[in-house]
This record gives sequence, C-alpha cells and structure tokens, in this order.
Amino acid sequence: MVRIKVIPAEADLPLPAYETRGAAGADVRAYLPGGAETLSPGERRLIPTGLTMEIPEGFEMQVRPRSGLALKHGLMLVNSPGTIDSDYRGPVGVIVLNAGDAPFVVEHGMRIAQLVVAPVVQARFEPATTLGETGRGPGGFGSTGGS
Repeated sequence: MVRIKVIPAEADLPLPAYETRGAAGADVRAYLPGGAETLSPGERRLIPTGLTMEIPEGFEMQVRPRSGLALKHGLMLVNSPGTIDSDYRGPVGVIVLNAGDAPFVVEHGMRIAQLVVAPVVQARFEPATTLGETGRGPGGFGSTGGS
C-alpha cells in the first residue's frame, strides 16, 4: 500500500476514497465553497478539489473520469488520464468537459473524478539510426485489422 499525504482545504470535505474493496480509483470531490457551477454543453472548466498532495517518488497519480458521469451526462476529462507528478505540490484540479447535450451542474462535494496511483518507470532516450524489425513495422492507426 502506498501512503499519500493530503492537505484538504476544508475539514468537512471527505478525502479521496475507494467506494468498493476492489476499486482501482479513489473518488475525488469538487471543492466549490462559493456555490455550484454550471457547465453548458461543450464547455470545459477547471474544477478544484481543494486538495494538495505529496505523492511518493516513483509513483504518479492519474486523474480519470467517473464512468457513471460519462454515460449519464457526457461528462469527460479533457486530458484523460491526467498525471499528477510526484514532485508537484500545488492544488489539484480536474479539467472537466461537458460533452452532453444539456447543462451540467457541478455541486460542492460531488464526486467528480477518480484518482489512480501508478508506479512510474523513467526511460533513457538514445539516438539511433536503425530500429529492430517487427511483423507490424511502421503500420499504425488501424493497421492491425481494427476498424
């Protein structure tokens, strides 16, 4: 288990939490003490969570959409999954897009996204003049038979 230090802006707002025993993502809530915000169809906005975190070196925090909000309301995260790096210590926000056909109201304290902790492996990028051969080669975008 990885320990994440969290500083909440408001003591009454719950910390990120796993809703079931097998959940990979911990739900994070909107921090809107000034009142609800309405997103028109096609509108995107940074929704604060009221949290700052200390993620251990060697890990990242991925920010992902909640499937129920996506299915029922068309609520998406623009840069999904977003990454919070281990050396970031600022406020955590969620870039939300209303891809639905009706306005969506984001209420203070509502579960707005989920956070997934993942290990990070950094690579060393090296210049090369040739690459190894594969059966696929340079084929991309649908080249493996998908439509």
